[in-house]
Amino acid sequence: MSELPVLEPEEQRILGSLLEKQTTVPASYPLTANALRAACNQTSNRDPVVDFDQQTVEQTARALKERGLLRIVWSDTGRRTLKYHQILDERLGLDPDERALLTVLLLRGPQAPGELRTRTERLHAFADRGEVEACLRRMMGRPQPLVHELERQPGQQDRRWVHLLGPTPQQAVAAPPAVDRDAVIADGADLRDVRVRSSYGAIAAAYADQLTDELEALPFETWLLDRVVAHAAGQPVVEVGSGPGHITAYLADRGADAMGIDLSPAMVVEARRRFPGRSFEVGDLRLLTRPATASAWAAVLGWYSLIHLAASELPDAVAALVRPLAPGGWLVVGMHAGAEVRHLDEWFGHEVDLDFVLHEPGFVVGNVEAAGLVDIEWYVRGPLSARGETTQRLYVVARKPA
Repeated sequence: MSELPVLEPEEQRILGSLLEKQTTVPASYPLTANALRAACNQTSNRDPVVDFDQQTVEQTARALKERGLLRIVWSDTGRRTLKYHQILDERLGLDPDERALLTVLLLRGPQAPGELRTRTERLHAFADRGEVEACLRRMMGRPQPLVHELERQPGQQDRRWVHLLGPTPQQAVAAPPAVDRDAVIADGADLRDVRVRSSYGAIAAAYADQLTDELEALPFETWLLDRVVAHAAGQPVVEVGSGPGHITAYLADRGADAMGIDLSPAMVVEARRRFPGRSFEVGDLRLLTRPATASAWAAVLGWYSLIHLAASELPDAVAALVRPLAPGGWLVVGMHAGAEVRHLDEWFGHEVDLDFVLHEPGFVVGNVEAAGLVDIEWYVRGPLSARGETTQRLYVVARKPA
């Protein structure tokens, strides 16, 4: 039986990232070098956070290939792009539950069983903490153990587990607490969606009054929207999360075949009332379908519509917006940028229960690239104090390969 591979921290991060993305974004796997770097440098679901340069990623990947832990393959798009595929799970003969736990241990270091159950939700469905512990003990009981249970340290409620594939970096004692962007779905995504619909239903009219004419004071945003109109050239365009409808109406007024969908029925009612003759429907961006009049969308706009999603939901949401895009079509995303979760319980004079999730630009761009898009542009502008803004704004434009 061959010895277990001993992985340096850079190798752990690369293989862990590939294991994760192979499960969470299979449509864009294997990963390009750029997508792999973005996956390694994510600021969510990673500990420690790193900033690998492209040379480090490519050199480490080549070394892993030479050790038989990774394959380098050509993409099938005809663009002769190298992509990276891990084979660590084959080398170790991992079952799906073992694979999920090892992935998270490689990406986040020592963790307690409860943490592991939460953090492997998108990789494998453990029924309870007991199933996690049983799998860990199976991994520890192999002829060559994959994991080890650490002694409980002062201040810790549970004993933590660590993988045995190489040294794990020690956590800094004074490290600031990480932003838990998945806390917004702690009681389930369905209940979060209920809160979003209810909150926007309560403020629909007041929200529309405030935002309907906002583009008059936003020259950068109108420049970007005018580019979308020119690109679409009369082909169908959809705005997901269209709210009071003013963005969809702007596009339509300038010649785009635009429609809007929104999760909130009350917002759709407001949009139809304020912009008669325009097309608005109730719909979920995560279930976006193709247009009724064409085979695909020329552009999909997620204009501040992803701001209530947890970090773990963003890859699938972006992939859902990309699927019905036409070859050469554009994805345009606008959102708040930052490293926090903001909660509102009052807005426009009404009671609400809304969490706004702020993501770093690199994380958002990495997800767009991982979804297979190219020619990515991204812009960050500062808050406009005259409008009462308190956050930076991120805009990403990317093209689906022809």
